[in-house]
Amino acid sequence: MENFDFDLRSIQEARDLARKGEIAAKKMATYSQEQIEVILQNMVRAAEEHAVCLGKMAAEETGFGKAEDKAYKNHAASTLLYEEIKDMKTVGIIDEDPVKHTMDVAAPVGLVMGIVPSTNPTSTTIFKSIIAVKSGNAIVFSPHPSAAKCTLKAAELMRDAAVEAGAPEDIIGCVTMPTMGATNELMKCKEVNLIIATGGPGMVKAAYSAGKPALGVGAGNSPAYIERTADIKQAVSNIMASKTFDYGTICASEQSIVVEECNKDAVVAELKRQGAYFMTPEETEKVCALLFKSGSHNMNAKFVGRSPQVIAEAAKITIPAGTRVLIGEQGGVGEGYPLSYEKLTTVLAFYTVRDWQEACELSIRLLQNGIGHTMSIHTEDREMVRRFAAKPASRILVNTGGSMGGTGISTGLATSFTLGCGTCGGSSVSENVSPKHLINIKKVAFGVKNCATLVQEDKTFRHPELASQSCCQGTCGTASSPADFVASFEEKHSASGTAKADTAVSADCGSDKLAALVRELVIAMKNQ
Repeated sequence: MENFDFDLRSIQEARDLARKGEIAAKKMATYSQEQIEVILQNMVRAAEEHAVCLGKMAAEETGFGKAEDKAYKNHAASTLLYEEIKDMKTVGIIDEDPVKHTMDVAAPVGLVMGIVPSTNPTSTTIFKSIIAVKSGNAIVFSPHPSAAKCTLKAAELMRDAAVEAGAPEDIIGCVTMPTMGATNELMKCKEVNLIIATGGPGMVKAAYSAGKPALGVGAGNSPAYIERTADIKQAVSNIMASKTFDYGTICASEQSIVVEECNKDAVVAELKRQGAYFMTPEETEKVCALLFKSGSHNMNAKFVGRSPQVIAEAAKITIPAGTRVLIGEQGGVGEGYPLSYEKLTTVLAFYTVRDWQEACELSIRLLQNGIGHTMSIHTEDREMVRRFAAKPASRILVNTGGSMGGTGISTGLATSFTLGCGTCGGSSVSENVSPKHLINIKKVAFGVKNCATLVQEDKTFRHPELASQSCCQGTCGTASSPADFVASFEEKHSASGTAKADTAVSADCGSDKLAALVRELVIAMKNQ
């Protein structure tokens, strides 16, 4: 293949991976729950052993985030995830209802395609490998070109560990020559049964346009509202921990802080105390010019997942030693207010409102730039939580950080690195994606009623008018059943001949077509 262009070779590789993956998926479909658990345990062991080196690889190759935090994400995507799903039934009969006499039977979807982002490459690869195998499937990955090496390494480690424990040879595959052509080929390969797309809006849209089932997730733009009853010190601590975790590369991380006039001073003082630097309008403008591509709201990849020091140096602004995040005050949302959009780095927008009603309206406007994803509220008022539960976000996080809370690490949500945005966000799922989304559930249903007598025995079906109802609202005689009607028709037919019967019925009902249909019905019933 040396004589073929790189993109053509990558497309052929994608086809080969899909074909091998389909074979592996068919073999995997025969495995028992016990066999799968043995395989998963070995995969988790391998992921944990290599969590740190994979974290370092991802940080070095992409330049995004912090190696130590990426290592923890690898731990969460393996050990924490497995502890949560180890008792989940995903093979054979997974549930039975003795009252309704039904059974739920799980069947794998087959070959899954996983699209991997550059922001969380190794943790996403580990996560998707584990949920795919847990649900009895095979998976093939399409990595982001800027994270190809670390993604491939993670996929190979997961594959080797799975095969070592008895999985089919090609249970986990990964494109080694990532191109758009290879990704498009995989999405459209007939062997691929389901796509899990984690990445930019364009890639997610392409996955949904591939002509097969897809689980795609959109962009986030999470506002964090610090309501007047909140524990300010704890709220700020959670927000700072979340936004600095892997330098803000998780899409559920906070993008804006919303405070009320009555607690603004206290919140600002606490933010500064914990390492936030409030930029001047001029400094904010300089930073925004770096963060976003000219003429768009898309982030410049050079500043995704970067420290405040890297951003400040590039913007030629001076910040205090120990600064953890940069904050710019904003007076609105949309055009002219660039910080009102998603920023997967250590920069936050800051808004001040009069009361919770204004905070509510502002949160909705901010969420329009990341609709369906995540928002946070810090409050001690449960009624306030109920009010904000109506916001257009699939995850309403209370008194926790967005990065950890949204992924289920610090909350009771499913541990996941693929966060659905619901239909309002253009996603087919609003939950945190888990193994249950990668199985088909068949229903076995036993008969609980006698089909021959169910109408007569149904006490809720009360329509006495049916007993006396005749055809054509009573204008065609007194026949009250099909048999009576047929007998009446035959009587007319034998007495007057076919043509006269047709004329009579036509006159009575005003329709020649009805006569013809009745005649056909009579003949059909006679021939049975």
